[in-house]
Amino acid sequence: MEAAAIRSAKVEDSPQIAVLLAQLGYPSESEVLREKISLLSSGSADRIWVAEFQGKVVGLLVFHLTPLLQVPESLGRITALVVEEKFREKGIGRQLVETAERWAWERDCTRIELTSGEHRAQAHHFYLDLGYALEAKRFTKRKAEGKGLRKSK
Repeated sequence: MEAAAIRSAKVEDSPQIAVLLAQLGYPSESEVLREKISLLSSGSADRIWVAEFQGKVVGLLVFHLTPLLQVPESLGRITALVVEEKFREKGIGRQLVETAERWAWERDCTRIELTSGEHRAQAHHFYLDLGYALEAKRFTKRKAEGKGLRKSK
């Protein structure tokens, strides 16, 4: 198989990106995605790359670069990575990650991290094969539905 072309996402890609995000377990409306692609594409610290094969978007990687106070460098974070099911294990995910890594290292990023659900064993092997290591626990807290911040007494 020929290599996929990696490029920045465009708002016009939103329908195909919606399909990919649904495969990842995040159903999204195309119009909301258009707004988010536009917003994230306008900043200098966020990138959305897509893998295009024969005119079709078949992969997606979303990346954020965050300056850190405690060290001089920045932290990179992959917040979404998905390749269309029938295009997996063809090197497209690796192409996307390598693109993000090159971009991050050129911007003085000291570390790249990502989160992957416990049920994604195949993805975990992929990340380990790329040189990523399991290093920490993640603690999360979600805003309760219909509730705002607690008022102080």
